[in-house]
Formats: sequence, structure tokens, C-alpha cells
Amino acid sequence: MPSRLSDRIPQWLQPYEGLIRFVIALLCANYLWKFTVLGDEGDMGVYWFGLDITAPFDVLTDHIAGIVYSLLQACHVDVRLINATVIRFVETGTGIRIVWSCTGLKQSFIWLVIILAARGPWRHKAWFIPLGWLCAYLFNILRLFLIALAMEHHPEWFELLHTYLFKYLFYGMLFALWVWWDLRFAGISGQPATQTK
Repeated sequence: MPSRLSDRIPQWLQPYEGLIRFVIALLCANYLWKFTVLGDEGDMGVYWFGLDITAPFDVLTDHIAGIVYSLLQACHVDVRLINATVIRFVETGTGIRIVWSCTGLKQSFIWLVIILAARGPWRHKAWFIPLGWLCAYLFNILRLFLIALAMEHHPEWFELLHTYLFKYLFYGMLFALWVWWDLRFAGISGQPATQTK
């Protein structure tokens, strides 16, 4: 009876077991999130299986908006922070609103599922998961800062930057981290997949 995924897939696919695990984990985590976490970007409430989980999203949304606001001020951009989550540019009157879906929590959840599903020793997963969360947090701050910077004079770029470019760059960053994991830690019996001398 097959005990591992590699025992269940055809031999010609076995070299791609890690990638198969990655894709399956990514898709499953994404769909699990989409079907269990409810609330659109205009809503103030976020719900998981009917439970109100708005509070942690509100705290993180306010925190991230505050950091983006501070970064813009550090770059000498004349901005105002309104209602803790709206950043308005004084010169042009344009602005952005940081909403609950901008927190990066979805990507952090997806990262958790990807690494839990990956091959490799648990002792390394224990520190690699938080490392991925830190990278997701920092990338998300950078993403929102750059989008906000562009919105001052180019609000028409929002859809391109938010929905396409940075969304795929975010997932590309997670993929690059997973590649590092797969090359370094996903070996058999907890041994690194590649040995460095």
C-alpha cells in the first residue's frame, strides 16, 4: 500500500513531486480561504464559518496603513491619514484605502499550508514558516507603499498595479521562497536535498 505521495504518482512525475505538492497546496489553500472567509472589500465585517473575525483584521489594517503613511511621509510626500485606513494626498486630492484584504493574511495562510504540505523535516519548518510570514509582511508593506506612491499622480494605474502586477509578484515571492525550501530542506529522511561543501 503506498504510504507517500511519491509512491502514488507515476515514476516519470516523481522528480516533480515537490512542485506537485506546491501547486496542490496553493490551490487548496486558496479555495479554502475563498469559500470560508467571507466579506467583500467594502464591508467592515470579516467572517469565517459564520464567526466574526473582524477584530484581528481591523488591527492589522490600521497597523499597515500607519506604516505606509509613515513611509510616504519619510519620502516627503504630503499626505493625511483619515479614519486610520485612508491615505489622502494633499496636492492632488487622490487617495487610497487600506482594507482587510490588503493585510497579507491570506498569503500568510497560503504559505503555512504550502510548507506544511512540503517534504522536509519539521524542525526546519518550525522556523521557515515564520520566515515566510515575515517576508510576506515586508513584501506587502512594500507593495502597498509603491501602489500608494503611484496613486498620487497616476490613479489610473491602480488596477494594473494592485490586481495584476503586485498580486503576481507576491505569489512569485512565495514561490521563490518555496524553491529555496525545496532545494535546501526537502530531502529524504530530513537530510537536505542538496549538499554544500
